[in-house]
Amino acid sequence: MAQSNPFEDVEKLLERLNGEFEANVGRREVDVDVADRGDEFVVVADLPGYEKADIDVSLADRRLTVSTERTAVHDASDAQFLRQERTREAVSRSVTLPNAVVATEATATYENGVLTVTLPKASPTPGDEGTEIEVE
Repeated sequence: MAQSNPFEDVEKLLERLNGEFEANVGRREVDVDVADRGDEFVVVADLPGYEKADIDVSLADRRLTVSTERTAVHDASDAQFLRQERTREAVSRSVTLPNAVVATEATATYENGVLTVTLPKASPTPGDEGTEIEVE
């Protein structure tokens, strides 16, 4: 009678979990900071390794979206890769700003892997305190 390893199932589970962890290591969201500077919002996003020309910034209503994609990084040599993790990667992040902004006056700069978007706040319309909605 063959001896069984009581930890065999646990070892298989750990191997499977480790494989899934390694597969997801490169996947991430864009890290952002949103600051309120009184008359403007400043959104700072970390996008290391991307080209400025590949970064898209859009604003719809109060929702700012930053997205970018890089293509695979391939070595031209005949090397056989033992591991290749720097492949095509697309990332996107949206944040909803708490107030309306003046989209036509927004600016964006990208330096050293950091995107900075400055969005001037829209002036509130005089007498516009919102609309009451009756609860039925």
